[in-house]
Amino acid sequence: MFGAIRQTVGTRMAEPEQAPPPRLLDRLKEQLRARHYSLRTEDAYVDWTRRFILFHGKRHPQELGAPEVQAFLSHLAVARRVSPSTQNQAKAALLFLYREVLAVDLPWLSEIVQAKRQARLPVVLTPGEVRALFDQMEGVMGLVAQVLYGTGMRLMEVLHLRVKDLEFERHEIVVRNGKGGRDRVTMLPERLAAPLRAHLARVRALHEKDLAAGRGEVQLPDALATKAPATARAWGWQWVFPSALHAVDPRSGITLRHHLHPESVQKAVRVAARSAELVKPVSPHVLRHSFATHLLGAGHDIRTVQELLGHKDVATTMIYTHVLNRGGRGVPSPLDGL
Repeated sequence: MFGAIRQTVGTRMAEPEQAPPPRLLDRLKEQLRARHYSLRTEDAYVDWTRRFILFHGKRHPQELGAPEVQAFLSHLAVARRVSPSTQNQAKAALLFLYREVLAVDLPWLSEIVQAKRQARLPVVLTPGEVRALFDQMEGVMGLVAQVLYGTGMRLMEVLHLRVKDLEFERHEIVVRNGKGGRDRVTMLPERLAAPLRAHLARVRALHEKDLAAGRGEVQLPDALATKAPATARAWGWQWVFPSALHAVDPRSGITLRHHLHPESVQKAVRVAARSAELVKPVSPHVLRHSFATHLLGAGHDIRTVQELLGHKDVATTMIYTHVLNRGGRGVPSPLDGL
């Protein structure tokens, strides 16, 4: 009898322990990756979820409801004084959390008041200010800034450029997976053709050095990484503006050479603007605003500018026409007529 008991106990002890259920934030990351959200969006949604939980004393979101969500969003607007776009991003993160992760259909969440974004005129540099800014920049950062202004691309669109996206013969740049997941084509300025070719020659030498060291892989879109993993070493798929250092990819765990960090470019532009003694607040996105305004000021059609910028609605592009107005909608002041 005792032998049977020992055998039963031994059998029970041999049973493998069940793995604990995945944590909420891990489940959130899994759902975001399954829907091919960008890494920046993933980090933002995870951060907002963590803040929401901490704000309510580390209570599980399953135990919370509309009053708690409303209190958190109100806290962001009143106490933290965040912008409407930041508050709306927090709301979008909580919407995703409840609908896609917790599988809870909460109609009340959609009914929570959306923060209204006030229409603001964009900061635009004059051509002279753009030249002064570029005079204070050199090297790779200077080239990135010129691409931003010369093409009207967003910062992350420039940093996500791959070698194959540059069409030197047609003087075009193919923008892949821009805002809203859309592709488009913008111009490749003739003035940048030679500097970009020289830059790519240096990038290629760096890539060949990585290959010789047994590396040289680059992050690929999900489907391509599965179907043709060898493409990660192909020259055409390398970043146009690679980082000087290798880093571990947070999703695959593989050591890769990533593209330049956006904060590095933002800092370089800020420092250059300060050195140029520009009084306007200058960021990489200001160069995109300047691109659009200067094209419209030169008489180019607004629909063409809309396509180059990748705006879904021409109403978004119309904001730059307000910047062009001199005085009160182009009407001279009676003071000037005295």
